Amino acid sequence: MSEAILVRRGGRPTRLVALQLGDKILAAATDLFLTRGFGATSIEAVAARARISKRTLYHRFRDKTDLFRAAISRLIGHWLPQIEAEFEVPAPAADVLMRLARRMLALALQPQALALRHLLLAEAERFPELVAIAIEQGAARSVERIAGLLEAESGAGRLEIEDSRFAAAQFQEMVLAVPLRRAMGFGPPLREAELDLWARRCVALFLHGCGKPSRAEATALSPSMSAPALPAIQGAAPAGTAAGSA
Repeated sequence: MSEAILVRRGGRPTRLVALQLGDKILAAATDLFLTRGFGATSIEAVAARARISKRTLYHRFRDKTDLFRAAISRLIGHWLPQIEAEFEVPAPAADVLMRLARRMLALALQPQALALRHLLLAEAERFPELVAIAIEQGAARSVERIAGLLEAESGAGRLEIEDSRFAAAQFQEMVLAVPLRRAMGFGPPLREAELDLWARRCVALFLHGCGKPSRAEATALSPSMSAPALPAIQGAAPAGTAAGSA
């Protein structure tokens, strides 16, 4: 669809057309940012990919950083509702955390999310504001949601947590750090069955650290002695590499 689109009488685009055009621009920008990187993506390239003029693009976005912020917000807007949904079904904390761990892994290991992570790691030194945008839009919001669950559990006496936000951040790192590192080439990627086992062990360890779960929860979460072993974890990433989660 070019700029020769249906408009209201008087020359102004309809609200629907304006929304469609904005989404078209952000789709083009997202594709270019994730494939070329932030530094190598120009406003001209985005305009050309979206088949609009630079003037039209600048009418909606102040500069390239503003465009990047909007593109990240659009991406995370697709992902966050899936995280939020895991908190909506009433269940014991162990079940919610297990569902959440599997959802976090599924989202973080999908191609677009890995491409975003590669982009942030590659551009972090030159454009530190990009990392701040991604954290503000995604990771920090997930941590706050997990912290709310942990606060409620602690208030009910089922967990013992002094700093729920710190604990939530540690849970997120525990679940994501090694699988992400593997997915980015630091060892063989974890297979589906291994990811499920990884999530169960992370939740069990986390709950034991925050307060012993009930006997039923511990039994349900802890893999049996005959469960297959995960491939050996090859230590941390080499010094000077940013392989941890963003």
